Amino acid sequence: MILSLLGNDVKRRTGNEFALARGVKGANFRKNIGSIRLLSMLRQIVCLLFLGIFSTVSFASTKPNVVLITLDTTRSDRMGFLGATGKITPNLDGLARQSVVFERAYAQAPLTVVSHATVLSGMYPQTHQVSELGVPLKSSLPYLPDLLHARGYRTAAFVGSIALDPKGGLAPGFDRGFDVYDAGFHRPQHGESRYQSIAHRGDEVITRAMGWLTRNAQGPFFLWVHLYDPHAPYDTSYDRAVASADAAVGKLMAALHARNLYDDAAVVVASDHGESLGAHGEDTHGVFLYDETVHVPLLMKLPRKQMGGKRVSGRVGLVDIAPTLLEIAGSAVPSQMQGQSLVRVARANLNSDRPVYARSDFSQWAFGWSALESWRAGKYLYIRAPKPELYDLSADPNATRNLAEHSKATLETIAAQLEAFDRRLSEQGGKSAGTELTSSEMQKLASLGYVGLQKHATAVNPSASGTDPKDMIAMADKVLSALSAMVNGRPEKATSELQQAVAAQANMYLAQYALGVSLAQQQQYSRALEHLHKAIELQPDSAWAHFEMGLTLVKTGDFKTATVHLEIASGRLAKFAEAHSLLAQAYEHLGRTEDAKRERTKAAQLGQQKP
Repeated sequence: MILSLLGNDVKRRTGNEFALARGVKGANFRKNIGSIRLLSMLRQIVCLLFLGIFSTVSFASTKPNVVLITLDTTRSDRMGFLGATGKITPNLDGLARQSVVFERAYAQAPLTVVSHATVLSGMYPQTHQVSELGVPLKSSLPYLPDLLHARGYRTAAFVGSIALDPKGGLAPGFDRGFDVYDAGFHRPQHGESRYQSIAHRGDEVITRAMGWLTRNAQGPFFLWVHLYDPHAPYDTSYDRAVASADAAVGKLMAALHARNLYDDAAVVVASDHGESLGAHGEDTHGVFLYDETVHVPLLMKLPRKQMGGKRVSGRVGLVDIAPTLLEIAGSAVPSQMQGQSLVRVARANLNSDRPVYARSDFSQWAFGWSALESWRAGKYLYIRAPKPELYDLSADPNATRNLAEHSKATLETIAAQLEAFDRRLSEQGGKSAGTELTSSEMQKLASLGYVGLQKHATAVNPSASGTDPKDMIAMADKVLSALSAMVNGRPEKATSELQQAVAAQANMYLAQYALGVSLAQQQQYSRALEHLHKAIELQPDSAWAHFEMGLTLVKTGDFKTATVHLEIASGRLAKFAEAHSLLAQAYEHLGRTEDAKRERTKAAQLGQQKP
């Protein structure tokens, strides 16, 4: 359809040119020779565009194998192909020489789950509404693996972190459309390292993926590989962690070469977000939207290395990846997708100044502060916050001099652009994520002494109001450091830091939740229950807070109260076997034998599912 329309357009344009040429006679020929040359040049450009898009259709029609590699927490300034001098990414640099490199690519969120939802759905965060709280990816949204699977692709995912485990409750719905989703993580037990429970090193992820490749080399296939090595806490240093991920990419490329799959495959490599490493006071990521966490590496190797070595300087986003891979696979791009094809951007050599958007709701739901939004347009970075920020990145690339007070007209212009963008997105989506408590659940919780549950905790306030995260970033760093200590088997250290945090500010959901969990890990159950109760009051929709509350209550023998929380948790973490197993245990103690049997069956079925 597209090709036929383009053919008609070419005929129409060239026909007009020929008609103009035939009308030129005698002296008018010399007078109009410049016009003829211009028309001839335009005709050549039209033909080149025709051939370029025809080429796109031709490689897509063969259903090429598609490989997506996402590098967790990887900064763009560590990539040799983007100017880094540290020589820690030789494999990515080699791949870049055969790929289209997008020099200014930006994440739409500085968080793993939210950003990957954007990568795989082609939709902005406020449209897909996925969050780190376990809000599921809605089945009504277009989803890249599901669409490719429907087109006859074998589909497989190999992820390096529990953060992207659909059964673990942090990324529900992400396994839709996958024949294989290799995760298999579990909550850390006493004495286990994180690589035995919540994460895999990149080398292990690639080994698992290579086993699947051996069995599915005939294709067509879609393979997603997620490498978690650069995510804190780093085994040695951040740069060595990036180098480890690079080595894993090299191992996968070697496997494709060895199976004669490389040349005809499409390979896209991108980071989900970067890492602050102390810039602007942020130790890791999740809160701020400066380049350290939002500017990401992105490269695209097309089948038979088409356009290999091309560099695109115009801004693009991770929201563009899903429509790009669908086009390469010859699949229609759903109208709901909000990104654009990077193939077309590259072929048209579009280095135009396309604005890009990013947001972080993390500071709001985790700490009770304001959410943040950013808008990059022209040479400016605008950040919508209670204290607005405006930076001239051409003169101030590190965003250290806020011009908001002195450039009011520019600030108002760019702020209006962001407002208009937000309005358009709200018209396209904006429906509830569907995780709010039901009236029955609210009544049950109210009977247990919970108050203030009328609000919808996951509905993020789009306006920049309340506490500015810039003023509280040291507190965020402390809470996140404590959370890292807790999940890495050091609950005593976490407890000390978290107690200081909640003493300074009691209404931080993440601090209350983590403190409750760390106390429970130390068998201080009565104190744990107090903080988990507060966490649920702050975020009543948090399935994880309800699960941890139910788990702690089971350990104290209060099975009746535990069932209320575990029913909420298991309903929202439908593929989390442990939630169903615990609920079965509580039912059994209450004499609800049939209910216990049902939940045990669910847990067993989930536990038996293998990649």
